[in-house]
Amino acid sequence: MTDSADLPIPEAIPCTTAFEIPGHVIEKHLGLTWGVLVRSVGFAKGFTGGFKALRAGEVPQYTDVVDQARRDALQRLIGHAQSMGANAVIGVRFDSSDVGGGDAGLSEILAYGSAVVIRPA
Repeated sequence: MTDSADLPIPEAIPCTTAFEIPGHVIEKHLGLTWGVLVRSVGFAKGFTGGFKALRAGEVPQYTDVVDQARRDALQRLIGHAQSMGANAVIGVRFDSSDVGGGDAGLSEILAYGSAVVIRPA
């Protein structure tokens, strides 16, 4: 079984947590870009994950859901940045929160950063 965290994220444009991209000059800052989604664990994973949560350690059912949600949020961030005319995103960060109350089992995953236009130095 391949762990999805080991798979590369197919990026259409460079994305980095840094505020510069080595070998490139930032020509223009286009503003804030983001990708957001609300994800449910689902009954099957929630049920089996609930049993695994009774003992200490990682709960892979939840890890897989959160990992895929972050990947999807990053893809949406890239799409939003490209729609703004960006060819890169700097300062990428992730945030998450519960939505609909803790009992709803819904999580918001947000990827955000600064959309920029870069050129080789």
